[in-house]
Amino acid sequence: MSKRKAPSSENNHNNDICEVLTELADYEKNVSRNIYKYNAYRKAAGVLAEHPLRIRSGDEAKNLSGIGKKIAKKIDEILSTGKLRKLENIHSDSKNAAINLLTSVTGIGPAKAHSLVNDGITTLEDLKKNTDKLTHHQLIGLKYFEDFEKRIPREEIKKIEKIILDELKNLDADYQVTICGSYRRGKVESGDIDALITHPNLTSDKIDKKIKNEMLTSIVQVLEKCGLITDTLSLGETKFMGACRFDSEHPTRRIDIRLTPHDQYYCSILYFTGSDMFNKAMRAHALENGFTLNEYSLRPVGVTGIPGEPVEINSEEDVFMCIDFPYKKPEDRNC
Repeated sequence: MSKRKAPSSENNHNNDICEVLTELADYEKNVSRNIYKYNAYRKAAGVLAEHPLRIRSGDEAKNLSGIGKKIAKKIDEILSTGKLRKLENIHSDSKNAAINLLTSVTGIGPAKAHSLVNDGITTLEDLKKNTDKLTHHQLIGLKYFEDFEKRIPREEIKKIEKIILDELKNLDADYQVTICGSYRRGKVESGDIDALITHPNLTSDKIDKKIKNEMLTSIVQVLEKCGLITDTLSLGETKFMGACRFDSEHPTRRIDIRLTPHDQYYCSILYFTGSDMFNKAMRAHALENGFTLNEYSLRPVGVTGIPGEPVEINSEEDVFMCIDFPYKKPEDRNC
């Protein structure tokens, strides 16, 4: 969905280490373009963020899933010196710093950031002077840069959730809405708002693209009319990306809305609730038990290795039961 932020400092006993690893991840993704290392650092930061105790050494960290020798060595350096030489070298390189800054603007990816920096655009002020080089999406990202960088308190998301529920109930009482991501996992703050919406009449085998687009457009228009949605980044047949604001006293926030077929709804809720590591564990377990699981469906895999017809799923619990995986409440899926 929207750009990832560092793991929340809420109850994070290893926050300083997580911040360094997250910066390294950003560097690998945006500058080095090494997705393998990016994923490794992100995973390590996530594991440490959820660990209930303060890590005292790299050797101790290696006992956690997703942390190998190289990252453990970096953790030892952070613990002993309070810093990391590799990160200091990255900070001292002005081009690296500029690319990392520009990619933090919603809509600007690594390739675009490299192009801008090569054109001499290295700061937000430079961006504001060269808006002709930016797309609509990137212009909105620049406009709300400071707001989008702020995390969203849980209570604010609850208020936004109520607005969405109330407005859609007036539009059609049969709409179902679930706010996913870290909010559904019980976190006290989130980076953005991820809303999944479905309707009993919307099924994967009956509704064409035009009708789906009309449904999503009507939803967005209702939320614009009530003043919640302030800007549109993109609007497709099933996904809206944009900005919203609870009221004039609150910052503008990033919001994604996905319109999901009713027969795929619970697999989608499971997927977009996360966490990433929990999803990977479930998918691996599903394969071991003869199923393939993704955001759309759960399907049995036959002897040919080709997935069969989707299993009928009427709740998240159905997925857990079908693959013989112990049910975990959303708030217990942060590992």
